[in-house]
Amino acid sequence: MEGQTVGVVDERGEIAASYKGIPQNDIGIRSDVLSNIPKSIGIKMLIRSMAPKIIAVDEIGNLNDIDAIEDAICSGIKIIATAHGDSLEKVKANKQLKEMIQYFERVIVLKSSTQKGEIEKIYKA
Repeated sequence: MEGQTVGVVDERGEIAASYKGIPQNDIGIRSDVLSNIPKSIGIKMLIRSMAPKIIAVDEIGNLNDIDAIEDAICSGIKIIATAHGDSLEKVKANKQLKEMIQYFERVIVLKSSTQKGEIEKIYKA
């Protein structure tokens, strides 16, 4: 598979951990990072000016985030996003996220009590 252009909206500096504009975490050579900006604004900026194939964000959940993600999806951009919840049922209990799940190809639930990043279950949405 060929590389893809990725836009990262790193609202709190937790994904790329940029220092003086340089990502300290390895996020790939085709990644553009917008740091310290609300996700909803950053997503819209990426759509308009950077032409990413994929946008990655952390901890979605409010209506502004969801509206921006819908704009990206309507523009043909794939989304990688995280949301808090220890099961698909608990994520669906969030009214906004329940509506958003219809756009996802997969939902991955990570184990919370064991090794960091270990997959518990993958759902085909």
